[in-house]
Amino acid sequence: MSVFKSYFLSGLLCMGLLQANDVVSQSSTSKDNVSWSNYPVGNIIFKSLSPETEGARIYHELVSNPEDYIASQARKVLETLYFSPSDSIPGIKTIHYTLKEYDGISAKGGNPPTIYIDYSTKWVEKTFGKELNKEKVDYETRGVLYHELTHGFQLEPQGIGSYGTNKTFFAMIEGVADAVRLLNGCFTEKDRPKGGSYMDGYRTTGFFLAWLTKTKDPDFLKKFNQSTLKVIPWSFDGAIKYALGNQFQVDGLWNQYLTEMGDIAVANNQNPR
Repeated sequence: MSVFKSYFLSGLLCMGLLQANDVVSQSSTSKDNVSWSNYPVGNIIFKSLSPETEGARIYHELVSNPEDYIASQARKVLETLYFSPSDSIPGIKTIHYTLKEYDGISAKGGNPPTIYIDYSTKWVEKTFGKELNKEKVDYETRGVLYHELTHGFQLEPQGIGSYGTNKTFFAMIEGVADAVRLLNGCFTEKDRPKGGSYMDGYRTTGFFLAWLTKTKDPDFLKKFNQSTLKVIPWSFDGAIKYALGNQFQVDGLWNQYLTEMGDIAVANNQNPR
């Protein structure tokens, strides 16, 4: 099974069109049997501030118990980022999740122990579209939630400034969030940007990190996240070496990724093959 065929099947799983046992796992680690079912993800306070909107109606038809829904996705995020509940994990005591009408998609604010996530009813309506596609709304809502919850639970680079002052910090934070979304089946191959740089963040970085997890080490993303505690000042190359070994370096792996994806011509400002 190719890497991106696996992603496609995982996407169907996220949309509820396949059962879990229909997809052959591409990852097996010594800690696969670790249970996150009782991990305390924090008190979830859900508010629907625009109940009169069509987006709110659609959301509540899909999500009957928002608190349990958010907690379930939070534990999937934790399972993707960490080996076990005994790892060094940011302690979140409260998650404020607000569904409301505004221009945008979703955003995370605050820092542990209290974080805030907003989700737009307008985005729900746009996703629902003229096709009245509830599966698409479910797929997108889960994916956006994975991304924002990752920002609450992921570790942050040390020694290189902050999200707003350092491009490497930004690329790591947004790349990991989209990698978690992808590895949980809420992106497919058509969502993958061609070319670019691993410093671009979001999907460009996220698909690269997911590729490393799928092709180099099923525990790569966990180790990459963990590298922030060990590699100071943090860098992509230092994190790669921490996760995979000193024989690897980020530029070489990025070129390998572009080549295998058929994007190397795009990276050279030529027509993609």
